[in-house]
Amino acid sequence: MEIVTGVWVTVGLMVLAVVLLMSLMASLYRKAGPHEALICYGFRGTRIVKGHGTLIFPMIETFRQLSLELMSFDVAPVQDLYTKQGVAVSVEAVAQLKVKSDPVSIQTAAEQFLTKSADQRENLIRLVMEGHLRGIIGQLTVEQIVKEPEMVAERMRSTCADDMSKMGLEVISFTIKEVKDKNEYIVNMGRPDTARIKRDADVAAAEADRDTAIKRAEATRASAIARAQADQERVQAETLSQAKQAEATRDLEVKKAQYQEFIKRQQAQADKAYEIQANIMQQQVAAEAVHIQQIEREQQIKVQEAEIARRERELVATVLKPAEMERQRIETLANAEKMRLTVEAEGHAAAIRAQGEAEASIILQKGEAEAKAMNVKAEAFQEYNQAAVVDKLLTGLPEIVRALAAPLNKVDKITVISTGNGDSSTGMHKVTGDLTKIAAQVPALFEALSGMQMADLFSKVRKIGESTQKPEIGA
Repeated sequence: MEIVTGVWVTVGLMVLAVVLLMSLMASLYRKAGPHEALICYGFRGTRIVKGHGTLIFPMIETFRQLSLELMSFDVAPVQDLYTKQGVAVSVEAVAQLKVKSDPVSIQTAAEQFLTKSADQRENLIRLVMEGHLRGIIGQLTVEQIVKEPEMVAERMRSTCADDMSKMGLEVISFTIKEVKDKNEYIVNMGRPDTARIKRDADVAAAEADRDTAIKRAEATRASAIARAQADQERVQAETLSQAKQAEATRDLEVKKAQYQEFIKRQQAQADKAYEIQANIMQQQVAAEAVHIQQIEREQQIKVQEAEIARRERELVATVLKPAEMERQRIETLANAEKMRLTVEAEGHAAAIRAQGEAEASIILQKGEAEAKAMNVKAEAFQEYNQAAVVDKLLTGLPEIVRALAAPLNKVDKITVISTGNGDSSTGMHKVTGDLTKIAAQVPALFEALSGMQMADLFSKVRKIGESTQKPEIGA
């Protein structure tokens, strides 16, 4: 616990030290705004900081602020200024200056004005401006000063530029507010022009009166002539007007008739167009009705097809599938029964074959007696004709078929499903076809049991029949 406490104390002291260091750095950091410059001096020499900040180390470094704002003051010399003509005048002007923004000008202005107050700085600048103004006024006439103040201001700016630049300043503007003199030179300067203007005005007024009288007489004469001409023109105008009115009336009536005819023609065309459009609309309505009926029939057909498909699926699910399963079950039972009968028949044949072999062995031991018996059997068989053999086979077929179809007697119910397409592989045809196939397997069963081909047996029977019938034919 003591170790943990010591660690926390150490961390707290470190944090406190960092906070104190940041506070100290913040107190030593000085920033210069866009309207001022910091003149820093000390162990690192003189530095100019403008638009950013810097650290000022106490005791070994300090700073001063130099304003870069616009300075505006009046330039009004107390003493009279003498023009080129020797006329004493007093001039009042407004000058606007500022410290230049480059580092050299800022350092120069700091050297000149950093230890001076604003009033002292303005007095120094005003003295320089008044001196230059005095020199410029001495080169000009009163008329130039009064009538061309912009020229005076331009000369003032260009003349003061070098001296202001040496102090780190620049002249933004110089404007003359007022020019006065004690001898009323400026006032009298306008009197000749005023008298001339007044004289010219009186002459112009007399000439205007004369011209007015002449014009009035001419106007009276012209008025009389014009009145007579106007009367003649009036009569002619009335005559022409009446003729024009008659022509206008005639043209109006013609135009009315033409307009009425045009209106009737347009009305007839509009009526016919309306009828045609009505017929077209009726045809479109009928076509749309037929189209709607066609769409309804197509939708009904689709619904019926969907219902048929649904019923087919339902039939397949409810009838065909169970019937198919029942058919497969019946086929499986029939095949199983068939296999059982085949196995039993093969076993029975094997037993008969074994018994025959035993009897053959006995017959061989008996020797000649058994051979005589075989000869007798052969002669007996030779006496059989084709009809007897076929009759024997055919009379035995029902029993064999009955035995093969016996498993069907155990089936309680058979469901027959027919698709109605005439195929003999479905429905009742399938059942009878299977029975026919079972009956067709009887000869193969006979051949498997006897070991003899039916075709060979029938050929031998045919030969025996032919050999037995030939003597009778010859007799």
